[in-house]
Amino acid sequence: MATLDVDRALARWMPRLVAVWRRHRRLPEGPPTLVGRELKEIGQGIRTLSTGLTRDRALVGARYLDDPRLLGAYLLFYWPVSYAQARAVLGELPRRPRTVLDLGSGPGPVAFAALDSGASEVAAADRSAPALALARALAAEAEEPLATRTWTGGAALPEGAFDAITLGHVLNELGRGPAALPERAALLERAAAQLRPGGSLVVLEPALRDTSRELLQVRDLLVARGYAVRAPCLWRGPCPALVKASDWCHAERSWSPPPVLDALAREAGLHKEALKMSYLVLAPKGEAWAEPPSGRVFRIVSEPLEGKGRQRYMGCGPEGRMGLALQEKHRTAANEAFFSLRRGDVVALEGTEPRGDGLALVEGSSVRKVAAAGQEVRAASRDG
Repeated sequence: MATLDVDRALARWMPRLVAVWRRHRRLPEGPPTLVGRELKEIGQGIRTLSTGLTRDRALVGARYLDDPRLLGAYLLFYWPVSYAQARAVLGELPRRPRTVLDLGSGPGPVAFAALDSGASEVAAADRSAPALALARALAAEAEEPLATRTWTGGAALPEGAFDAITLGHVLNELGRGPAALPERAALLERAAAQLRPGGSLVVLEPALRDTSRELLQVRDLLVARGYAVRAPCLWRGPCPALVKASDWCHAERSWSPPPVLDALAREAGLHKEALKMSYLVLAPKGEAWAEPPSGRVFRIVSEPLEGKGRQRYMGCGPEGRMGLALQEKHRTAANEAFFSLRRGDVVALEGTEPRGDGLALVEGSSVRKVAAAGQEVRAASRDG
């Protein structure tokens, strides 16, 4: 994902979202920003959604998008966030999907992200008639070719074969706790069965510890059944982030929230400086894992863990999850890139030494960035 491209896209989308929301609430037309009572109404809705979906989780599984005020809060605050998250993950697919089914679409942030990423046929499927009505209104406003379908969340999925099927913040709302994991895995298997060869199943989830760990547990169920992970995993076995109850794995991308989003975040008492999510991209059953690039390869799965005189990260790659550290005194032109890595980057290391819980880079080590966060990881043979 090119951050600038997404920022520009959201600059176009925000006035559309505001205009559609005003028509939905039967308010008079106004400026492309929110003012006065509008900010207060949406801010209250955001607080309700935030509490019910990320704190006490009381809204999980409820039909909250049928509530006009909560649907409006979702449209103007969570829609841009989900759109940006989807653009980030869709940029990692090995090929651009032409046909896409977005399950649990709500008013369509992931569906429109797919269209803006190059898809030509996208269907948004949801159980909420008001949410789908807003998706159609947005499509008309933007002159985008979006189809909508009703999907109640049950076993029967909309018919068809697709290059990509997406589920944006849907899986965690299917049941609660360990008992829900088989149901979630079964849904993903049914969806994967409708992928064309070479297609991708894209799952976005909140970056909370519990929801992230549950996604990793579903991942392990599917990997054990023969599914390959396209992203973010380079490790092919059971997820090592599940070994310790305190660990989880999530992604973080830089972005510039639109001014309207900043104003709403302040009104609701929230912060959206970074774009955080957990995600999983699966291949159809039986398709092989992609070969990793050459060298000792790791995806950075932590923020920089700076210590006295050294830089450290957690990395996860074909060898598993382990600490990676480089002391300042061993900094050279060949390993300089280590000091500017970000969560999600993929690097190839040479000249490392076993040390403690992982690997130490030394003066003779080299660091090569294979892919920046949000880019497809290509095997060495494809890079030439």
